[in-house]
Amino acid sequence: MSIYEIEKSRAHARSKANRQTHQRLFRLALVSGDIVALTIAFSIAYLVRFYTDLPIFDSTGLGRIETLESALLLIPFCLGIFALFQLYDWQITLGGTTEYARVFNATTLIVTLVIVISFLFPVTRISRAWIALCWLFGITAVLTARWSWRRLLYRLRRRGILTRRTLIVGTDAEALAIAEQLRATPTCGAELLGFIANEQTSDATPPANLPVLGSLERMHALVTQLEVQDIIISTTSLHRHEIINIFQAYAFSDTVDVRLSSGLFEIFTTGFKVRELGSVPLVSMNKVRLAPWESIVKTATDYMGALLGLIILAPLLIIIAICIKRDSPGPILYRRRVVGRGGHVFDAFKFRTMRVDGDEILRHHPKLESELRAQYKLKNDPRVTPFGQTLRRASLDELPQLLNVLLG
Repeated sequence: MSIYEIEKSRAHARSKANRQTHQRLFRLALVSGDIVALTIAFSIAYLVRFYTDLPIFDSTGLGRIETLESALLLIPFCLGIFALFQLYDWQITLGGTTEYARVFNATTLIVTLVIVISFLFPVTRISRAWIALCWLFGITAVLTARWSWRRLLYRLRRRGILTRRTLIVGTDAEALAIAEQLRATPTCGAELLGFIANEQTSDATPPANLPVLGSLERMHALVTQLEVQDIIISTTSLHRHEIINIFQAYAFSDTVDVRLSSGLFEIFTTGFKVRELGSVPLVSMNKVRLAPWESIVKTATDYMGALLGLIILAPLLIIIAICIKRDSPGPILYRRRVVGRGGHVFDAFKFRTMRVDGDEILRHHPKLESELRAQYKLKNDPRVTPFGQTLRRASLDELPQLLNVLLG
């Protein structure tokens, strides 16, 4: 290895260490801010409840010192609940309304648990007014702290701190628009590295003053070499199988997040989360992690529910199958290739709602072909059979999904 490569490797290592240090420090700041906010909130609730003579308060006979100490002892419990609500997860933290909703829900759960526990274990009496004030002041204080940290984060990102190394897959107009929008919004935290082009556009002119780093064949090497953290896919520039391959490789990675720009949601079956990044709505896959016992219970429940559903719905399924056969020639079930849990590709079953000669029908409607390429769907699709329209309106075409469950 040359001296240049050694120095480059060391520079990458230092850069990665700095990013990790910055994230840890900011998480520590968030935890410290929540501690301060909750301390202030509980103290104010204590003072308002026990040091004012408002007529809405009843005498509870509670010792004032004991009440304040109990409130402060709840802070570690509150932080644990906040962590369960992913309020220290880097993908959720400081994300605007999503984070604020989680703060509200977490604080409400804390108050509910305190009420339930005090009822089941009545060791001491707790003032209901004090609990209500803790909830009100707690939400206000934590939201104010998070709003303030968000303003600080924006300043740091403008200086290139606490950003995420981002790669855009595609070099078409949509990819260019995404790059321009993200660069115009430095507070979103995307550090754009460049573009990955498919075979048809691998020699394209670098758009948005960013380089085309290579083709899809070199993508894995580039992701590793550049320590990419976010991959944004311009779905209009890639073929279906290319998007599936990328998701198989990275969608369930612990170090890389994959986001879709728009369209093609039907090829994935796992849950999604939509989040705006620099005013660009992007879609990424939920990385669900179940404990072993949770997985066993879920699997047993899925199989029992699917089997019971098929038995109960058997007459309806038979009637639908007969109607499909009488409505138009072709198979009863339609198979589509999708990506499921763990990145595994499988054939998902649905009742067929379209004619088998759909491609031939579209060739006689050029305008509809253009609309389909642009929007991935048609408002008035001539390929859909009359009975298929009924199935779609009632969502009955999805009933064979029960077979997918039984097939694992």
